[in-house]
Amino acid sequence: MSALHDPKTPAWPPRSAPRLFVPDPLVEGAQLMIDGNQGHYLARVMRVSEGDGVILCDDVTGEWSARVVNVGKRDVALEVVEHLREREEVPDLWLCPALLKKDRFDMVLEKATELGAARIQPVLTRRCVADKLNMDRARTLTIEAAEQCARTALPELEAPIKLETLLRDWPADRALFFADELGGELAADAFVYDDGPAAILIGPEGGFDDAERDAIRTHPQAKPISLGPRILRGETAAIAALSVWMAEAGDWDGQD
Repeated sequence: MSALHDPKTPAWPPRSAPRLFVPDPLVEGAQLMIDGNQGHYLARVMRVSEGDGVILCDDVTGEWSARVVNVGKRDVALEVVEHLREREEVPDLWLCPALLKKDRFDMVLEKATELGAARIQPVLTRRCVADKLNMDRARTLTIEAAEQCARTALPELEAPIKLETLLRDWPADRALFFADELGGELAADAFVYDDGPAAILIGPEGGFDDAERDAIRTHPQAKPISLGPRILRGETAAIAALSVWMAEAGDWDGQD
């Protein structure tokens, strides 16, 4: 039995090892040079040394252990050691949040990633106070959130689209739950009986206007839901709805 698997030796790499997503598929024995912001993070923030363990994910094959071979001033050389686990299967749930102010939408991106959304599709509505999203920055936020929560599958992140475009092109086999301030079926009840492809639509700070709400309610896949007796901020509603969905229809039960 190798030292990597000997129960009498400490786990390697340790659970506290730095975790990074890399752009290319990984294989055992591959040599990688980590530079840029990731290199700075390993060398200057985590202060890794030769022989230390790093956990790598490629969003294709899953999770791998790697060993630090050399630490430079601006880069770190790694050798891929062992495949630790396959890329995870995530529930087929999309989050479609209306665009919010930057700090609030940052929270939506981060928490949606942590909670396991498969896709994040930002939506532009008439009452949105923001109309643009820095996609590079947004992707960085989702990657960092995935690294923090040990996720091995990155959420798909789409560019913002108008609500009318979202509704026009909506797939016929995907349920569209939308949080309606005027009421609907309790979210927990609506989610528990639906086990197919699904999405959750969340409005902006000022909510959907009357015309938008009518357009959503008349859509054949739309199902209005209630998130309780209080009016929630957009970021709170997104987090709450995702949490309830994961508890009722997602991957929060049956964990090892």
